[in-house]
Amino acid sequence: MGTKKYKPTSPGKRQRQTNDYQDITTSEPQKSLTKGGKNRAGRNNAGKLTVRSRGGGNKRKFRDIDFKRNKLNIEGTVVSVEYDPFRTAYISLVNFIDGEKRYILTPNAVKVGDKIQSGENAKIATGNTLPIVNIPVGTLIHNIEISKNTGAKLVRAAGTFAVITGRQEGYVSVKLPSGEVRLINNDCLVTIGKVSNSDHRNTVFGKAGSKRWIRRRSKVRGAVMNPCDHPHGGGEGKAPVGNASPRSKWGKKVFQKTRKKNKSYRLVLKKRK
Repeated sequence: MGTKKYKPTSPGKRQRQTNDYQDITTSEPQKSLTKGGKNRAGRNNAGKLTVRSRGGGNKRKFRDIDFKRNKLNIEGTVVSVEYDPFRTAYISLVNFIDGEKRYILTPNAVKVGDKIQSGENAKIATGNTLPIVNIPVGTLIHNIEISKNTGAKLVRAAGTFAVITGRQEGYVSVKLPSGEVRLINNDCLVTIGKVSNSDHRNTVFGKAGSKRWIRRRSKVRGAVMNPCDHPHGGGEGKAPVGNASPRSKWGKKVFQKTRKKNKSYRLVLKKRK
């Protein structure tokens, strides 16, 4: 695990810094667990653009990841650590003793040949998945379910982890990477350890072209647009915003909380920073 720096042979390479991918053991994915797809470029199912500055980039194959980890009480062996173009973390191919193969998020320090298992009787060891109620307070975890049997939704990005901080009737309190402390039902499955590829945070793209490869197009600041194109536009030189607070392209206030107060909101003990 480490970073790769480039010789300053051009302005784009002078600051460029990428992952050295030393932990990757194979470049060929398991064919039965991959599928192609269309580049939707930030569009929804109706074809409407919902996320700006997306499009182009390299062609990618989607890997089917097992976020449920519901292969209970059957031991598996890690046979490879692979790169996944759709996520920042590494993934691992696991062969189970009944012959089935699945991809999982690679926990940090898990290597080829290691054994993993899911279920109530699994050992408290990195890479194993258990109900959260069976894991001691203070343990680092990731791949966290919000409700039972729905698959993990929280703590899946490279290098992230959550910490079990306490217990109360029917729930376990967990501190998430954002700083939020929330309750997780006792029956929800979580995986022990932190997510692999913690060096991802050290990536320096160096040039716009390297972002285009991963389907990220350039963004234009509102302050340099014309008044007809953005509320921040217009004026001579570097002009101030001109509003009581910054606005979006469509005139709505920014920096407002948009989180919906649904039924899971009551499980938040401490808001994120």
